[in-house]
Amino acid sequence: MKLAPRLAVLLAAAVVAATACAPQTSDNSSSGEDEKSGTLRVWLFQEVNNKPKEKAVDAVLAGFEKAHEDTKVTVEYIPVETRAQRIKAAFNDPKSAPDVIEFGNTDTAGYVKDGGLADISKEFAAWDEAKDADPTARQSVTVDGKVYGAPYFVGVRALYYRTDVFDELGLKAPKSLDELASAAQQVRKAEPDLYGIAVGGAYTYGAMPFIWANGGELATGKGGSYASAIDSAAARKGIEAYTSLFGDDNCPAAKCAGMGGNDTVTAFAAGKAAMAIGGDFSHQAVEAGSVKGKYAVVPLPGVEPGSIAPAFAGGNNIGVLKSTSHRTLAVDLMKRLASKEAQGDLFDAMGFLPTFADVRQQVAAKEPFVKPFVDTLAAGTKFVPASPAWATIDSSQVLPTMFQEVVSGKKDVGAAAGDAAKKMDDAFGSAG
Repeated sequence: MKLAPRLAVLLAAAVVAATACAPQTSDNSSSGEDEKSGTLRVWLFQEVNNKPKEKAVDAVLAGFEKAHEDTKVTVEYIPVETRAQRIKAAFNDPKSAPDVIEFGNTDTAGYVKDGGLADISKEFAAWDEAKDADPTARQSVTVDGKVYGAPYFVGVRALYYRTDVFDELGLKAPKSLDELASAAQQVRKAEPDLYGIAVGGAYTYGAMPFIWANGGELATGKGGSYASAIDSAAARKGIEAYTSLFGDDNCPAAKCAGMGGNDTVTAFAAGKAAMAIGGDFSHQAVEAGSVKGKYAVVPLPGVEPGSIAPAFAGGNNIGVLKSTSHRTLAVDLMKRLASKEAQGDLFDAMGFLPTFADVRQQVAAKEPFVKPFVDTLAAGTKFVPASPAWATIDSSQVLPTMFQEVVSGKKDVGAAAGDAAKKMDDAFGSAG
């Protein structure tokens, strides 16, 4: 999950304030209790159109309450934008904290460092359905070999392209990154009012596949021993491939350097670009745009023709707070919310992709638009370093700054990547 950079900075400040004001006598240690009845509190994220999600969740709660007599569940849907201070404040005040929460998968390591999430490794290993969760989804709930939740849904990006424009120019969907760059230039030359592919200097998760496809990594190591790899030769090659798409022959730096992911999808949906890298979660916005009926989606290609570039696997997880006094019940509710059946229902309600490979195949059979995203997931995805430092790196815009320095001509790839690597290593070091 990713917030707008400015909002992330504001939330970071709010978190500091919230933590500073938290009662000094409270902590987030385990309650040591495991009550088998009573009321469980759940915090889930509020969506733009929340009613379908509520209906899917209510079905899970009905089954849970039927299975556990004298047990009730109350659900509060909290705004995603204010989740940081709400959840961290809950870590510092167990008496008012929920038992079960939904959280962004890039938040896992930070919440573990804060001591807020329960280690449910044993329960996860004993859960029959867990074996079918895809590897990247499992990685998103794992820190230093321990499991701190269950994957809830996954989001992944692929390549949207204009079929009408490509047909008119005699182009085919690109099968390699070189073909993508060439097609973008051909479109721009023939249609000067169009971006060949809309790219953004602030579109971190759209740029990452270019780094990974070229054999680069964001960082190496694990736990507290991460070190930046963004300035490696392979990573620099990927940075160069992405930043080469900024220019008058495709997406002018003056207009595109400041664009984020939403901006690129909006440009595509409005008919201002022939291609864009968008998520399965972007489908509804594109369908509502002027390109409806005039586009298709394929996996973002890799370096070798016919290959698929590794995509960032975003999404959310469900976890149990360490402070819960209903651990057994809370773990059972977590598993029910994140079960195969519930994830299938959540896809039907919201279009969120399941984290189970077999369930994804089932939904792809029902909804053809899902196939390129499922194929992308099947080809192998990547995740950000499982370190609490990632929140700092992300909110400080380390990678967008690097891309923007290159596309503006302020620095060459080597210098910009070197500076970014230093900032990343400083963050990893501070995270301990």
